[in-house]
Amino acid sequence: MAPSNLEETLHYTSPAKDWSESLPVGNGRLGAMVYGGTSRETLQLNENSIWYGGPQDRTPKDAFKNLDRLRHFIRIGDHAEAENLVEQAFFATPHSQRHYEPLGTLTLDLGHDPAKVSNYWRGLELSTANATTEYEHLGVRYKRTVFASYPDDVLVVQLESSEKVEFTIRLSRYSDREFATDEFVDSIEAQDGTIVMHGTPGGRNSNNFCCVVSVQELAGDGNVETVGNCVIVNSSKAIIIVSAQTTFRHADLEAKTLTQARKALYSHADLFKRHVQDYNSLYGRFKLRLFPDAAHIPTDERLLTAPDPGLVALYANYGRYLLISCSRPGDKALPATLQGLWNPSFQPAWGSKYTININTQMNYWPANVCNLEECEDPLFDLLERMAHRGEKTARVMYGCRGWTSHSCTDIWADTDPQDRWMPGTLWPMSGAWLCTHIWQRQLFGGDHNLKFLQRMFPVLRGSVQFILDFLIKDSTGDFLITSPSLSPENSYTDLEGQKGVLCEGSAIDIQIIKSLFEAFLFSVDLLQINDELTEPLRLARSKLPPSKVGEFGQLQEWLQDFKEYEPGHRHTSHLWSLYPGDSIHPSETPDFASAAEVTLRRRAENGGGHTGWSRAWLICLHARLHDADGSLGHVFRLLEDSTLPNLLDVHPPFQIDGNFGGCAGIVEMLIQSHQIDTIEVLPACPKEWRSGELSGVKARTGFELDIAWDEGILTKVLIHSRLGRMTKVVLPDKTVIINGIGDHRLV
Repeated sequence: MAPSNLEETLHYTSPAKDWSESLPVGNGRLGAMVYGGTSRETLQLNENSIWYGGPQDRTPKDAFKNLDRLRHFIRIGDHAEAENLVEQAFFATPHSQRHYEPLGTLTLDLGHDPAKVSNYWRGLELSTANATTEYEHLGVRYKRTVFASYPDDVLVVQLESSEKVEFTIRLSRYSDREFATDEFVDSIEAQDGTIVMHGTPGGRNSNNFCCVVSVQELAGDGNVETVGNCVIVNSSKAIIIVSAQTTFRHADLEAKTLTQARKALYSHADLFKRHVQDYNSLYGRFKLRLFPDAAHIPTDERLLTAPDPGLVALYANYGRYLLISCSRPGDKALPATLQGLWNPSFQPAWGSKYTININTQMNYWPANVCNLEECEDPLFDLLERMAHRGEKTARVMYGCRGWTSHSCTDIWADTDPQDRWMPGTLWPMSGAWLCTHIWQRQLFGGDHNLKFLQRMFPVLRGSVQFILDFLIKDSTGDFLITSPSLSPENSYTDLEGQKGVLCEGSAIDIQIIKSLFEAFLFSVDLLQINDELTEPLRLARSKLPPSKVGEFGQLQEWLQDFKEYEPGHRHTSHLWSLYPGDSIHPSETPDFASAAEVTLRRRAENGGGHTGWSRAWLICLHARLHDADGSLGHVFRLLEDSTLPNLLDVHPPFQIDGNFGGCAGIVEMLIQSHQIDTIEVLPACPKEWRSGELSGVKARTGFELDIAWDEGILTKVLIHSRLGRMTKVVLPDKTVIINGIGDHRLV
């Protein structure tokens, strides 16, 4: 029943009772959550361009004329007047960007009484990206395999049984709200073994969609019959193909989806082989094993006890699986949302949008280091569209050149303020943060990525241009700062004891700007560009305020030493320069590293890390401080407190960012390369992970490593250098210098 190798398999001994126990499959665009039922099999379907409504024009038209007044109120600490003005002139109307919706639900009515089912097993095999369900019912053996094919761009359900059996297939799109009976479709029709569903999400200029379910009997011992709007199959072997498209990518929807389904059915014998070959070209590049490994224990049961090292490795590998499954390059590719690809709700938490004050960025933290750089391509596609739309936002709201964006964006690359929430809405630094991903891609790939840097340089330059125009002098005239500013979603108590949100020059703003400016200077040098922004940027950089240590020994979150209104806040924005930034390091900047330690301790003492993604960030931060025990403690808390039975992250509710942040943090405990020309091996590996293997892991400036250790002793360190840069490799017991293209075996 179960595969012999369970190290990279999520597996269970009963069907999913609800969405939190179902298993995700996806090809980057089209996905499903698979329940593995016996009486009824359910696949909750998603297609990543089904969103409520089309593009909107929401830019606050009176923002710029009120900008000087707002800056004045912020400077004198008049919080009430500042916030009142923001509500009047800076919040957008409509308040919300568009939100992501489900495609529908595919059900297979099987009629197998769970009380009469035996030898049940279901699992998600990460090495082959398929969800399998197997069991016996009244002496008949059943097996279903579900996978999402990227090369054929369809979902596939393969069914086998030891005898001919009958089941009914239905396609629907019902509301997910309790007691609601609405079905959000335009039509559902079935004919000749095929169901065709058309729909129009609400809102003006929505992307219309078409979903096709086609069935073929394969054993030659049965038949497929269409009755009403469902399909009845009587066979011992059959295949179901699900295809879906929207007008976001194609005009003739039904023709496109029918053609995709028919092509897949015609070549059904090779579907799985093509799928696995394609998937393993990505997943197979990297391998992580940690020992001991209790892989034989069902996954949901493993979560009930102290996590064994093997479960930690499974969680990290699952993060890679999820990234491949929800973010692949292609025609009008879209990045992973707050829920990745898998959203079951018509009114999802936070709109299942792209939250770009940490969450979308965190989705892509594992991409480079885990050897999946092309999985980040959809983010850069969106970033280019944001840069175009963000020019209007920058000009109309702030009177600036270049482009900017705020705390969220959507399928239409909306860059205007989202929501009417003072601690989060008016933060025009998200675009600058996203632009640092451009330089990180370049750092990992080196000269190999020059064409990419040339393509993305106008986006990077536009963000720099906005920042140069947006910066103003502080009250002393000595420094340049941002205003309006905030520390995302946090509040402070000012020196007069009043609660405040808006501020000048929050720590994260200045840290991001410094990193952005460095990326620009490196880029113009690498691309040999004589850019007119270079000298103004150098001057502005010299006038940015330094980081400060506050009265408690903590890294200050605000320009003034304000107290945190919520000391255990989930965001640790002022530690951006520790991770994902790179300007704080225990040996290079020990004072700031110590201040970061104090900050983390104070957050922990006051309940910090209570959301899944926040806990994942803490893993990364402690790893950068070489705090193995601290990182491991947060790994345990992530798995124990913020992980669903299907290993998806829970905020709560479900958000996928914690999976990706956790994956990145686990790898960061084993390999770091953020210091210039330095690679650290096992910098924060806890003694509990006494043995392990890591291969195909990427390091900045063109390196790839294979390492292994046994009982805490390195047994293999093999480094492949594509560019030949001289680099210092820091091992637990020695430091080695390598130089030259090719393989370098150090242990």
